[in-house]
Amino acid sequence: MKVKVLSRNPDDYVRETKHDIQRVPRNYDPSLHPFEVSREYTRALNATKLERVFAKPFLASLDGHRDGVNCLAKHPQSLSTLLSGSCDGEVKVWNLTKHECVRTLQAHEGFVRGMVVRHCGTSFFTIGDDKTIKHWKMEAPGYGEEEEPLNTILGKAVFTGLDHHQKNAVFATCGHQVDIWDEQRSTPIRSFTWGVDSFSSVRFNPVETELLGSCASDRSIVLYDMRESTPLKKVIMTMRTNTISWNPMEAYYFTCANEDYNLYTYDMRHLENPVKVHVDHVSAVLDVDYSPTGREFVSASFDKTIRIFPKDSANSREVYHTKRMQHVICVKWSADNKYVLSGSDEMNIRLWKANAAEKLGVLSPREKQAIHYSQKLKEKFQHHPQIKRIARHRHLPKVIYHQKNELKVMKEARRRKERNVRKHSKPGSVPVVSEKEKHVVSVVK
Repeated sequence: MKVKVLSRNPDDYVRETKHDIQRVPRNYDPSLHPFEVSREYTRALNATKLERVFAKPFLASLDGHRDGVNCLAKHPQSLSTLLSGSCDGEVKVWNLTKHECVRTLQAHEGFVRGMVVRHCGTSFFTIGDDKTIKHWKMEAPGYGEEEEPLNTILGKAVFTGLDHHQKNAVFATCGHQVDIWDEQRSTPIRSFTWGVDSFSSVRFNPVETELLGSCASDRSIVLYDMRESTPLKKVIMTMRTNTISWNPMEAYYFTCANEDYNLYTYDMRHLENPVKVHVDHVSAVLDVDYSPTGREFVSASFDKTIRIFPKDSANSREVYHTKRMQHVICVKWSADNKYVLSGSDEMNIRLWKANAAEKLGVLSPREKQAIHYSQKLKEKFQHHPQIKRIARHRHLPKVIYHQKNELKVMKEARRRKERNVRKHSKPGSVPVVSEKEKHVVSVVK
C-alpha cells in the first residue's frame, strides 16, 4: 500500500530570526501571472517618475578664485585632487572630498592658458600669457620655503594649449605652431606647422600614445604622429573648432567642440564626414571631455549650460544649469565615472553628479537590487510614449528654451527653401547634402 506524505523543509518558509523578511513561495509560471506586463509597466512608469523626482545633480560649489576659471586639470593618481587655473594667473589645488582649497600659487601674469598633471602625479605643468611654461611640484612647499617652480621655459610666442604624454617624459604645446618638448630640454625636440597662424588646443591620444590632434584658427583639425616629421592630415570645417577630446576606449575616435553650436565625433581613418553630429546647444561649445568608460562625454557651452551626450546619440541625455552659472569655459569628467566638474566665468567650480538621480553613499543589498530592477524595467519599457516623455523632459531656462525654438524654426526654414529650390531646378542640379556632409569643407592629406 502506497502512502503519500506531505514533506516540507522548514528552511524554505521559516525565518531564521524574527528580524528577517517573511519568505514568500513564488511560482514563476507565466500562465499563473496573466497581468504581469501591465503590472511591470506601472512599476516602470513609477520608477521613471521617481527618477525625475530624485534628480538633484548639483553637489557643491568651490569658490575662491578672484577671476573666471579658464582651465581645469585632473590628477591621474588621486580622485580627490583637482587643479584649476584662472584668468588672473592664479592656480589652485583643491581637495574635492572636503570641498576646500589646499594650495594657491601665483603661476603667471595674465591668463593661465592650460595646465596638465604629469602621468606619475608628482608634478604639473602650466602655461600662460607671459609666454612661459612652468613645471611645479605637486606637494606644497614646507614651512619657510618659497613657492618656486622646478623649471621655467620662456617661449617665443604665447602658448594656448598644453598636454602631456601618457607614458613618457614628453609634453606638447601649441601657439603659433605645435611643439613637442622633452622635460629635460629648454627647446622643443620637434615642431609642426601647416600654414596656420595659430592653434587653440592640442591633445594626446590616450590609447595610441604617439598620436595627437590640434585645433587651428583656419577652422581645421590637424592630426600628427610624433614619430614623423610632418603632420598626418587635416579636416577643414565650416566653422572653427575650440577643442577636441579623444575617446579613451576607442583609439580612432575623437569628438570636437565647434563654434556652430554642435559637437562632431570623427573616425580619424575616415575624416570625409563625421560619424555623428551632436546637437542641442544654443551657443558656441567651448570644451568637451570623455568619461573614462568612453561611452559618454560632457560638453561646456557659452549658453551657460553643460550637457551629457551618449557617444552614439545626436541629442543630450542630460542638461545642467543654475541661475548663477555664467558662460562655462571648461569641463572635466572625474576618473571614477561618477562626477562632472565645470569651471565658469563667475569664478566658481561646480561639482555635479554624472547620473543625476544616483544615490550617493553606501547602498544595502536590497537597495542595489531595487535600483537594478527598476533600471531593467525602464529599459524594457523605454519606448512607450508616456515613459519616453517623462524620461526625456528637462526643464530649461526661459532664454535657452526660446533660443532652441528659434533655432528650430530657422533650420526648418532653411530646409524648406532648399526643397523649393530643388523642386524648381533641373533634376540633379541641386544635390541632396546630408547633415553630416554639410559641415566639412575638405580633407587635406
